[in-house]
Amino acid sequence: MIQLHDKHFVPFISAEEIDFALANMAKQMDDDFFDEVPVFVGVLNGAFMVMSDLMKHYRGMCEVSFVKMASYEGTQTSGEVKQLIGLNQDLEGKTVVVVEDIVDTGHTIEALKAIFKEKKVKHFKIATLFLKPDAYKKDIKIDYVGIRIPDKFIVGYGLDYDGLGRNLQDVYQLAE
Repeated sequence: MIQLHDKHFVPFISAEEIDFALANMAKQMDDDFFDEVPVFVGVLNGAFMVMSDLMKHYRGMCEVSFVKMASYEGTQTSGEVKQLIGLNQDLEGKTVVVVEDIVDTGHTIEALKAIFKEKKVKHFKIATLFLKPDAYKKDIKIDYVGIRIPDKFIVGYGLDYDGLGRNLQDVYQLAE
């Protein structure tokens, strides 16, 4: 068990399970993008570890970029997505794969889809290491999913609780 601020967390998903999931996602992407050069766009801060390790497994040519969005306050989503840092490159006619650490409510995905639609991308794909199917109620397809998890609050591997826990190699869930 670990403690971050005022909350306790118990082990949930090991670094080995995460690496296996990322390798499988990368293999699917290798197959899907064998004849093109996608632009992978990581959503900061949470996806920095996912992006790094996913790119180590991806074998094709690609471009890598990042955006920074915010929607969480403590353990609850604020329901409002704010774009903090945007893209500077021209993406018209390119395949874009948004890489998320976790998809739960889908508010960030919805905001990103609108942003990339304005940029006239050829294809808009979504990859997430973790998906909470019970929390996700949007009609936007998630193209690549590493691990489906219950609707519990988790930390580690890029995910934080009020700034702490992002550097943990394993993932922990909030203790009951």
